[in-house]
Amino acid sequence: MNIRRARKIIEKTYTDRAIIQRYEDYEEGSETKQRLITKYQDEPCRISQTGLARNGQTEAENQIDYDAKLFISPDIEILQGDELEVTRKGRKYKFTAGEPFPPYSTHQEINLTRKDRA
Repeated sequence: MNIRRARKIIEKTYTDRAIIQRYEDYEEGSETKQRLITKYQDEPCRISQTGLARNGQTEAENQIDYDAKLFISPDIEILQGDELEVTRKGRKYKFTAGEPFPPYSTHQEINLTRKDRA
């Protein structure tokens, strides 16, 4: 199997773009605080829904909650708890990354959970 060619074929399906952010510690005086840092910007990727949406609608809010899978380059480091914003055809979706599975040579698959309020 030609890994380089297989990776190119898979990457042709990456029609979405991702911003990957992570909380990191920083010092403010004698306190250690956390802030959200952008680790990767405008990364080609593909999201796919893996489960049916769970509707938590009430009179006050409509909670959107479902699982998805992210397909992305194996060169990108994604950690459990990272926050992702994926843009598909102009629409933005926010996700939290699950525990990463060791990447394949051609791509990696990360389980995501979408939890937005509409």
